[in-house]
Amino acid sequence: MDFNDSHDEREFRAELRSWLALNAVVDRKATTDDERRNQMNEWHQLLYSGGWMGLSWPIEFGGRGLPLPYEAILNDEVGRIGAPAIPGVGFLGRAVLDFGTDEQRRRFIPSLLSGETRWCQGFSEPDAGSDLANMRTRAIRVDHHYQVDGQKIWTSGARWADKCLLLARTDPEQDRHRGISCLVVDMRAEGVDVRPIVQISGDRDFAEVYFDGVMVPSSDRIGEENRGWQLAMRTLSYERGLADTGVISRFLRVLHHLEKAQANGELRTDMDFDTRLARIRATVEVLRVHSLRSLSRRMNEGADSPLGSVDKLFLSQTEQSLHRLALDAIGARALYGDGGEGDWLFDYLFSRAATIYGGSSQIQKNILAERALGLPVVSARL
Repeated sequence: MDFNDSHDEREFRAELRSWLALNAVVDRKATTDDERRNQMNEWHQLLYSGGWMGLSWPIEFGGRGLPLPYEAILNDEVGRIGAPAIPGVGFLGRAVLDFGTDEQRRRFIPSLLSGETRWCQGFSEPDAGSDLANMRTRAIRVDHHYQVDGQKIWTSGARWADKCLLLARTDPEQDRHRGISCLVVDMRAEGVDVRPIVQISGDRDFAEVYFDGVMVPSSDRIGEENRGWQLAMRTLSYERGLADTGVISRFLRVLHHLEKAQANGELRTDMDFDTRLARIRATVEVLRVHSLRSLSRRMNEGADSPLGSVDKLFLSQTEQSLHRLALDAIGARALYGDGGEGDWLFDYLFSRAATIYGGSSQIQKNILAERALGLPVVSARL
């Protein structure tokens, strides 16, 4: 495998670096959730106007029709300079691109890509987080509509969203991995109630969302009725993709800050710290190479491989180890924001969720055991 850029990729990367140097806003601080969200919306629209959103999406729906590695280059360069992450619309848009009708693609994709409409993901429930198939939200067919009743939780950006990509059970009599459908729900519809969740970091981006008799046109169902499980798994595989998040370059940036502070004598370190720093640097490099291998696999085999769970496990463990090391090195100064570059305390607190969001580490191990290794399913009873 050749990890180097091709001629066209090198030219693309150079063009992107020039654009970012003139347009990217780096390390702009926001003090409230609304400010952060407004900044992200501005960044989204700036990227779109520059032609950097939906690089691998079809041209007819607003993308550029480029191969997948170009998305990885974009995320890598954005993370390298410390600019805000690329808006997370890719995995939601893929659900519509891969499973929607042409009419739905024309109706939903351009405004999602441009940031004109904001979407959230309604998958997890209080009793169906990592065990997604245990969902209880119902969507009952009523003439040409579905009546939706139920609750979702940990819904990122629900407070600001215009649409929700919702999973609901449309046939409770079928097997738990069947009888599930995907609907696009108007978040301004009557019966939708959004309640923010305050996290340990103080962030209020997550929310509980209640649906009480919400009517959704049947024309807003994505994919076949009762066959939404494959759509859900495809969506999650894109959400967990290493190369799609720019996470490697952001990890390398954190390491650079730590090494710079260490060289300047700004950190209280010892032999144990040096050993941990060397170990995490090696781990991040292995993660970088692994992400390229995963991208190659997706290009050749598609996005439905259970091996994506390896990516999620590896990413979660690395993120937590890195931010724990950073917090230990900076010490009490992180509590009052005097740790140099970066919000070290916030990053550490947020990293604690890495082994939960996007499918917990326990669930990823089950997926690998059952679908990759072919081990028998064992039901545990307490």
